[in-house]
Amino acid sequence: MENQQQSWKLKYSFRNATILVCSFNLVAFLLLLQGFLSGISLSTRRLSPDHLVQLRYIKESEELRRAMEPLELIKRVREIEQETNAEPEAVQPKAIKQTAAVDLSKRLNFRSDGNSKRALEEWRKRKMERARQRELEKNGTIISQA
Repeated sequence: MENQQQSWKLKYSFRNATILVCSFNLVAFLLLLQGFLSGISLSTRRLSPDHLVQLRYIKESEELRRAMEPLELIKRVREIEQETNAEPEAVQPKAIKQTAAVDLSKRLNFRSDGNSKRALEEWRKRKMERARQRELEKNGTIISQA
């Protein structure tokens, strides 16, 4: 019985199993490589006239698309963006911005009825809110670009 166990161990050792698995992997790799290479060569050899027409159509459409791109316009837009980002705008003091609407209302001679005064006050508030929003947006874009 011991002879049978020893002969079994000799036949099925880890070394033999490793060699068997490696050889199987090598054969599988070679078969896959051969199939891959033959597939490439067949696909390049067997292009029908319809496929050639389609390939030529695709190339022509790509060339037309590239030719239609407004390259000069894109360059000019980028230049303008760089100019605006490079030149810091003149910063007006907040007091001047806040009192601009009040000064305007004083210079204009409105009727003294209540509706026009309320409308003027609402306009002034909206104008001030827009100015604050623009200021926040400018600060937000400057921080995000940095």
